[in-house]
Amino acid sequence: MKKYFLLIGLFILIVSFNVYAEEENPFYTETAVVLDASETKIGQEYEGFTEKYQLVKLEVTSGKYKGKVFEIENNIADNYGFAIAVKKGDKVIVNIEENEDGNVDVFITEYMRQHYIIYLSILFILLIVVIGRTKGIKAVITLTLTMVAILKILLPMILKGVNPIPLTIAISISITVITMFFIGGFNSKTIAAIIGTSGGVLIAGLVAYYIGSQVKLTGLSSEEAIMLMDIPQGIVFDFKSLLFSGIIMGALGAVMDIGMSISSAMEEIHNANKTLTRKELFSAGMNVGKDVMGTMTNTLILAYTGSSIPLLLLFMAYETSIVKILNLDIIATEVIRSLAGSIGLVLTIPLTAFVASLLMKKNEK
Repeated sequence: MKKYFLLIGLFILIVSFNVYAEEENPFYTETAVVLDASETKIGQEYEGFTEKYQLVKLEVTSGKYKGKVFEIENNIADNYGFAIAVKKGDKVIVNIEENEDGNVDVFITEYMRQHYIIYLSILFILLIVVIGRTKGIKAVITLTLTMVAILKILLPMILKGVNPIPLTIAISISITVITMFFIGGFNSKTIAAIIGTSGGVLIAGLVAYYIGSQVKLTGLSSEEAIMLMDIPQGIVFDFKSLLFSGIIMGALGAVMDIGMSISSAMEEIHNANKTLTRKELFSAGMNVGKDVMGTMTNTLILAYTGSSIPLLLLFMAYETSIVKILNLDIIATEVIRSLAGSIGLVLTIPLTAFVASLLMKKNEK
């Protein structure tokens, strides 16, 4: 147990250093607490835009200027989604810019939310460890490895101009192999789950790539993708490849889940009754897969639909025709993303069941 906790601690340290280490910047991003804040004041009007601001007194709580108190004017955006109106006691994120004349400018950029995210993460890890015991600890370690693979291998290499599709496939298969062997051990159950998961993810990627090419998806349906055109690294991205890369990575979690579920259930069935033939064992695995399939496909569809509720409400509010909705790039992208992932998930079931029945009966002989 001590060894596992030590590994978890080391992985968390690695992730922490890698996520928060940034290149030298002309201004500092620090935390602060609001000591006092005035009511929102109305300033000048500019062509339909009304200037709003607060007089705020705050104390910096981190970095070079820790303990320093500043009195600033907090400009409040006219757009509600970006408006940051603070009150006494609020914890915020500030940008501190040092000017050439020696003066310092301080701007409030966001509310500080990291503490609650950390608390929720700790609760999540504790629940996994308490309920899963040794396997729960292994799950936390593999989760951390997955984060490291994405943050330190996948994303940096894409930023260097590497083709994201083969890179994502390689990392997805590597994550699958490491996770499965680490949690399930080296046995027929794990090998079957790895083969089934890898096959399902590849199928999902191929389906998405083929259909996406036929319907001429651009990969520019989100604001974030458009913003990538102006990043300081000057990389010219293939946005279609980025889109298909995301589809592959998005399908991996659900496909991995169903692959291990079927393989593990088949092992228990085989151990309970070793007189079953390979055909009967395969049939048992298929029955388990059919039960899981209904809920897992719903999981994928609901996950993608849930992220698009505001957009769907807009279409309904303006009574947009179904023909126009289905042919929009952003809607076609989400539909293909969810259906390709679901197709990969469904085909994982017979593939995993077939390989598991073959390996388990072969090992028995």
